[in-house]
Amino acid sequence: MLPREKIAQLEKEQPRLLRTETGRQTGTPYIMKRDYLFKPDEAGYVMQTAPPWGTLIAIDLHTGLKKWEVPLGYMMDPVRYPGAEHWGAINFGGAIVTAGNLVFVAASIDGHFRAFDSRTGAVLWEFQLPAGGQATPMSYSLGGKQYIVISAGGHGKIRTKQGDYVMAFSLD
Repeated sequence: MLPREKIAQLEKEQPRLLRTETGRQTGTPYIMKRDYLFKPDEAGYVMQTAPPWGTLIAIDLHTGLKKWEVPLGYMMDPVRYPGAEHWGAINFGGAIVTAGNLVFVAASIDGHFRAFDSRTGAVLWEFQLPAGGQATPMSYSLGGKQYIVISAGGHGKIRTKQGDYVMAFSLD
């Protein structure tokens, strides 16, 4: 939170504030500025905190307790950075759960659409999308068959691949 009357001065003194997310907080004496946990540079991302950088968590709705938590996605090339697939990634998008105990989510910046076992958190399947999947999947049935659909359009601010795709997958 930054004092409203000082925001112009602060943005001149700290140019990084110009790229941060801004919440104007109309009617208050403050403006909210929020930055991601990384700084982009010519090599990609420079992380500002230790991993995990993104997780998928299952909560038991009957008890309110965490059932499991697993890293979701990766931010760095696992070939160049061994173990990166276990560090998680920044995520924008939600998950859905099917009656067949599958959790589908694509939100991570690595561009993968994944299916997890809702009981254990184990990754059961993953697919490289043609563009970033920063969206919540949906499910529908047609002719007795269930489908999962995800919009893959990317996200400019977090630099995922841009596109204009709607991908559908059938559950067998």
